[in-house]
Amino acid sequence: MSDILLHGYYRSTASYRVRIALNLKGLPYRQQSHHLRKGEQKAPAYRALNPQAMVPALEIDGAVLTQSLAICDYLDERRPDPPLLPSDPILRAKVRAFAQVIACDIHPIQNLRILDRLRDAGLDNAAVKLWAATVIEDGFDACAAMIADQPGPYCFGAQVTLADLFLVPQLVNARRFGADLRWPRLLDIERACLALPAFADAAPECQPDAE
Repeated sequence: MSDILLHGYYRSTASYRVRIALNLKGLPYRQQSHHLRKGEQKAPAYRALNPQAMVPALEIDGAVLTQSLAICDYLDERRPDPPLLPSDPILRAKVRAFAQVIACDIHPIQNLRILDRLRDAGLDNAAVKLWAATVIEDGFDACAAMIADQPGPYCFGAQVTLADLFLVPQLVNARRFGADLRWPRLLDIERACLALPAFADAAPECQPDAE
């Protein structure tokens, strides 16, 4: 693959997912930070790359890719070893469903853009934080139930999958907003993942723009 540039932000959980995927695939990459709280992602030059003015965006193979789930799918297709999805079609669908609970139903309604709109609507910081924590708790209750019959140490057995790439960053947000960490299985999976260099090196505090 050609030179890879990841546009992101150290605290962005969507960027965190892509960092893990790139690390697992053994793909070297450069990073360009866009400070979300300063609104740097709204700059015209970056909006020209990503019309949503959101991170991440990945410059790779002469193209610009957006949306972390689509980026991870692309990386898995182009560099299939190690695979992020199981070979069994049913299990593959279950992994995708787990990841989509986080990518589509938890993260989008507790991210910075939504929380800022809640503040603009008159909610104080305590109410905004409670909103985010409740969204995460409801979603993770479902996630824990979805893998209750699956073996460990990861979400779907002995192989890291897309589910793990989405779970670990979202647990960072769970702690940030004071969610009740009532899911021992999810926390066990997190510990197993963070023992792997691909996850540990992708952690927010390890990024060059970490504050």
